Amino acid sequence: MEKKEYFSSKSIYQKSGQMLEKIKALGLAHTDSKLELKKAALLVLDLQKYFFSNESHAYIPSASAIIPNILNLLEVFKSNNRPIFFSKHCNDQNSAGMMAIWWKDLIKKNSEMSNLINEIDGWNGTIIQKERYDAFWQTPLEEYLINNGIEQVVICGVMTHLCCETTARSAFMRDFEVFFTIDGTATYSEELHMASLLTLAHGFAKTILCTEIASK
Repeated sequence: MEKKEYFSSKSIYQKSGQMLEKIKALGLAHTDSKLELKKAALLVLDLQKYFFSNESHAYIPSASAIIPNILNLLEVFKSNNRPIFFSKHCNDQNSAGMMAIWWKDLIKKNSEMSNLINEIDGWNGTIIQKERYDAFWQTPLEEYLINNGIEQVVICGVMTHLCCETTARSAFMRDFEVFFTIDGTATYSEELHMASLLTLAHGFAKTILCTEIASK
């Protein structure tokens, strides 16, 4: 698959706005869904060096462009004393299941590439160790959310069409209201990114810009 830098620090604001307008034009904006921070938690998915280092075969060219937006979200949730959860995806041969067969590669738990990127490392939040796309699969995430009285989740991170989308769907199926950030997620190409946004907007989540959340 050809990787493309569809988000850059210069283009992300305009590009993500255009994506939102396309979603609105198709009648998929779910304008009746309103984010209430007092009910919300932030899920920051897989901001690991494996996806952000250009030395990795899984490097996402657009990933660096979303970091400032995610840092802004972290500030918003911190200042409002809201829960923050960071997922780390790690596997061994016993836990990877079909993912090992599909990708023929693992993010080893003790490898340097499994670590959170420097910009995120050190932020206060609960770390969720996960082994599949879905951050709810065999993790305590759902229990943590319920115990904190959470009704809404805001999703950011990588990859848009894999772990972020799967977790969004899983949250919806557990009756959490999902807010999926257009400019706080990234993947290998604009085509994959937009495909996820359209699918999620149709059946699972309100697609939203990070700037909308930061203004609350």
